[in-house]
Amino acid sequence: MSGNEAGRTCVVGAGPAGLAMMRALGRHGLEFDCFERHEDVGGIWDQANPGSPVYDSAHFISSRSLSGFHGYPMPEHLPDYPDHRQVLTYLRDFADAYGLRERVTTSTAVERAEPEPGGGWRATLAGGEVRGYDQLVCANGTTWDPSSPELEGDFAGQILHSGAYRSTATFAGKRALVVGAGNSGVDIACDAAQSAEAAWISMRRGYHVVPKHIFGTPAGVFAESGPELPMWAAQRILPALIRLQTGNQQRLGLPKPDHRLFETHPILNSQILHHLSHGDIGVKPDVRRLDGEHVEFADGTRERVDVVVLATGYRYSIPYLDQELIDWKGGRPQLYLHLFSPRREDLYGIGFTEGDGGAYALFDEMADLIANAIATSSADAGGRRERLERTRRGPPPDVSGGVRHVPSDRHASYLHLPAYRKAAAALRSDMGWLEPSWTSP
Repeated sequence: MSGNEAGRTCVVGAGPAGLAMMRALGRHGLEFDCFERHEDVGGIWDQANPGSPVYDSAHFISSRSLSGFHGYPMPEHLPDYPDHRQVLTYLRDFADAYGLRERVTTSTAVERAEPEPGGGWRATLAGGEVRGYDQLVCANGTTWDPSSPELEGDFAGQILHSGAYRSTATFAGKRALVVGAGNSGVDIACDAAQSAEAAWISMRRGYHVVPKHIFGTPAGVFAESGPELPMWAAQRILPALIRLQTGNQQRLGLPKPDHRLFETHPILNSQILHHLSHGDIGVKPDVRRLDGEHVEFADGTRERVDVVVLATGYRYSIPYLDQELIDWKGGRPQLYLHLFSPRREDLYGIGFTEGDGGAYALFDEMADLIANAIATSSADAGGRRERLERTRRGPPPDVSGGVRHVPSDRHASYLHLPAYRKAAAALRSDMGWLEPSWTSP
C-alpha cells in the first residue's frame, strides 16, 4: 500500500461526469486522483473503448446549444446535433482547456474500493497497487453493462445487444428486428430501415415521438424559448404543436402512448417518421417467443428474421464496490440528490441519473455540490458537517417536477431539471455554499 493520500479524493472514471468532477474539485482547491480504465478521456464516446455502445450513426439527442459544460459551450460551427466524433473531440478539448487530461491516470482500472474502519477508502488498482483516500467519487458511467431479456424459444439467426452494434453492415441483405424503442433503438431501427432487406421495430408500449426540430428550431431550444409553463400546461401544449407538425403518428403504425408527454423519456427522432411514412420499416408489439428462423409477437403475428438487435438498455453497475454499501431500488443507486450516500459521508456518485435537460451542465452543477460537500466535511466549519450529514440521511427532495413517470427501472432515478435545480439551491442556501462561477479557461 502506497500510504494514505491525506485529504485526497479518488475519482473513478474520466468520461463526461468524471471530467466535470475533476474541474469542480480543482476549482475548490481540493486534491484528487482520477483513474480511467481506458487509454484516454471521453468515456463511451470513444468507439475504440471496449464496451462503448456508440454506433457509427450516433448523434447527441440534445442540441449543441444546450449540451455543453458551463463556461465552455460547444463550438457554434458544429451542427445542431453533433455526431459522436464531434462530441468526443469536444470532451477532449474541454479536458485540455482546463488541464484535466494530464491529471488522469489512464489504462488503470480501480479493481476494488473498500471502506476503511476509521473512515476513508482503500483503492486497489489494476496491477495490484493499493492507495488510500479520504473520499471516493464513483463516475464510471451507466451505459456500458448491457441488460438483455431472456427470450423464450430458440433462434437460428444472430442476436446481439445494441451495445455491440456498430454499423449498417450488420443488416445488409438481412431481415432485421430491433427490440426496444429508446432513442438508441429507434436510431438503429432507422439504420435497418435504410439497409436491411426488411425491418421491424418491436415496441412494448406507445411513445411520444418528438421531432428533432420543431418549426425549424431544435426541440429543446424551442421548449425553453417561451415562458416557463407549469407541467400540466406543457403536457397539453407541446403534444398539440407536435401533432400540428407531424400529424397523427398512429396513422403511421405507431401505437398510441399510454402516458402523457414527459412521463417517459421521449423519443427524439425525425427519421423514424420518415421511414414509417415510406414503408421502410414496420412496427410490432412485444416479442412473445423465438421459433427457429421466425419471431412470434404478442399479437400472434410472425415474421422471418435473420438478425435481432436488443436495444433493451443497460444495468447501472459499480463493480468495484460491494453492493451492500449502497441502497439500490429498481437497479438504481439511491443517493441524496443523486449524489450523496446516506450511509457514508465519504462516498459520492455522479452521473447515475437521467433528466430532461442537457447532461453536461447538470454534471457541472452536481460536481460543484459534491466538491462543496467534500470541502465542508474536511473543514467542519461552524457545525455544517453535522447539518450536511442530517440532510443526506433524511428524506430526499422530490425532483420529479410533479411528473408521474411510468413505473420502470429507467425512470426510478429520472429528474426534472428545474425541480432539481430548485432543490440544489435550497441545499446551497441551507449550507451557506456559494453559487458556482463558471469561468472560461
